[in-house]
Amino acid sequence: MQIICLQENLKQALNITERIIGKNLTLPILNNLLLATENNRLRISSTNLEIGINCWVPGKIEKDGSITVPAKLLSGFIGNLPNKKIELKTKDSQLYLGCENFKAVLRGIDAKDFPIIPKIKNSPLIKIKSEVLKTALAQVAEMAAISEVRPEISGVFVKIEKDLIKFAATDSFRLAEKIIYQNKLVSARAGLVSAKDGLESLNHSLIIPQRTILELVRILGEKDLLGAKEDQEVEVILGGNQILFDLGYSQVVSRLIEGQYPDYQQIIPKNLEIQATLNRNELINGIKIASLFSGKVNNIKLSIQPKKSLIEISAKDTDIGENKSQLNAKIEGKEVEITFNYRYLLDGLNNIFSDKVILGLNSASNPVVIKPVGDTSYTYLVMPIKA
Repeated sequence: MQIICLQENLKQALNITERIIGKNLTLPILNNLLLATENNRLRISSTNLEIGINCWVPGKIEKDGSITVPAKLLSGFIGNLPNKKIELKTKDSQLYLGCENFKAVLRGIDAKDFPIIPKIKNSPLIKIKSEVLKTALAQVAEMAAISEVRPEISGVFVKIEKDLIKFAATDSFRLAEKIIYQNKLVSARAGLVSAKDGLESLNHSLIIPQRTILELVRILGEKDLLGAKEDQEVEVILGGNQILFDLGYSQVVSRLIEGQYPDYQQIIPKNLEIQATLNRNELINGIKIASLFSGKVNNIKLSIQPKKSLIEISAKDTDIGENKSQLNAKIEGKEVEITFNYRYLLDGLNNIFSDKVILGLNSASNPVVIKPVGDTSYTYLVMPIKA
């Protein structure tokens, strides 16, 4: 193999692919990246046997070939080179690199020993604008559980229906749901671009591992990526127990989680007896201040007082002290006091982008629903701490 490409392009591709690689002692080749020529480009691939990532780098291919080399070493070396042309050559299972006055030789492993990353050749199920997909996934991904006992809730649930796509995640203590509505997105010239045979024929439910979602969000959030466009579309392709996200310049392939996702809709209250509308930033600041006094238990108390049109946020710890803050709010319903883990409240509020939010509940022992004012597409639910 012999290739000439730009340092900047190679560095970007390495940033995309190397992040899923950890230290694997039982299969050392998983610590390596696969470099292979393909269709007059350099393909860089990585896998941890759950996720596979491919990224293509433009360059001048003088001789075809392939090799695998240690990911961290290659990335570290390339990242510190000047933004000039780099020559890569292979000989006797070694990769020779040269860039102006910098040269290196990396010992590799034969490419034939690298695990096969599935190639899914089915037609795209749907196409989604990358920015819409990134935002939707980021709003739910962190709420998934880290659980080997209940693997079905360790991922993000995706349901594709006739006129919408739902994303949901829960760890049993909090839940987030994001909906992409077809008609709204089309009118906004964003979001859903097309679907195989139209959405009317679609009815798919699947669970994607949280790690896959987090990696996809990271890649979609990278700026000035290889070949990325401002209105970049992502093709979503299913094949057996695998899912492929094709970004054009890069691909993310992942296994799906088998199992039945819990019917989370049952725990979202349909009617809310108490509703409080208040400024989102003021609520976040009040929670952050109270958290300083919550001690190791992370508990803070919200006292909803409709007669005074305010919400009092308080926390107390015998070793630290106590704090009370009062926020103006428009409140309908009865007075109630309710205790939360402040971190769970902040996780939901930080994924809401409206100026005002609605807190809805029925009692101190029932879950609280948090929604952005003027946006029905996002719902966050958090369980209280019972005294």
